[in-house]
Amino acid sequence: MPRRDTAFLFDLDGTLIDSVYQHVLAWKESLDREGVELSVWRIHRKIGMSGGLFSHMLLRETGLEITEDRLERLRRWHAEAFNRQHAQGAVRPLPGARELLDYLTAQDIPWAIATSGRMETAAPNLQALGVDPAKVPVVTRDQVRHAKPDPDLFIAAAERLGVDIRQSLVIGDSVWDMLAAQRARALGVGVLSGGYGLAELQQSGAFRVYDDPADLLRHVDEVAARD
Repeated sequence: MPRRDTAFLFDLDGTLIDSVYQHVLAWKESLDREGVELSVWRIHRKIGMSGGLFSHMLLRETGLEITEDRLERLRRWHAEAFNRQHAQGAVRPLPGARELLDYLTAQDIPWAIATSGRMETAAPNLQALGVDPAKVPVVTRDQVRHAKPDPDLFIAAAERLGVDIRQSLVIGDSVWDMLAAQRARALGVGVLSGGYGLAELQQSGAFRVYDDPADLLRHVDEVAARD
């Protein structure tokens, strides 16, 4: 059982924000605009990686030449398409997300957010959650050398909190989160709200899996001791 001072390190998209499929559609629009033909399901299987690694893997699958100019266009067009969906109200916090964060704050349980997205797409999500990066540690792709499945994001988040990563819980919706948790020597807790299945998350290292933040909050005593 984790200790009372266990910290929660949250992924953002698909974990606290219902945004995975909006990201998929934004990447699809970006790829179509570049003339890259790729099925939607293939895009979904790579959501959760850093945008750069994601783009490299997608282009490698298509056999197209990978250039920095092309990668930059894809990243920019993806951000534009995703933020347009946000402005239209299509992206919202997942059930229980705000309540879970409020609970942890009230219980003096440290928490932070670590996302493979850059701040240009993370900022609207944070605003929707009511999270102020000036008050809560938020680590984005802009701030680390490598993103998931490397552990850099979560290690940086633990350092920002001043906690031991080995006494932390990584909460995420994708296999990339669970692999990063293992590499950081943290415990991985999965949620199904990003579209990955129970078996996939368990096989990639999750020691508990919940439906969404609301379900995790209902069972929070299973992963963090309470007074």
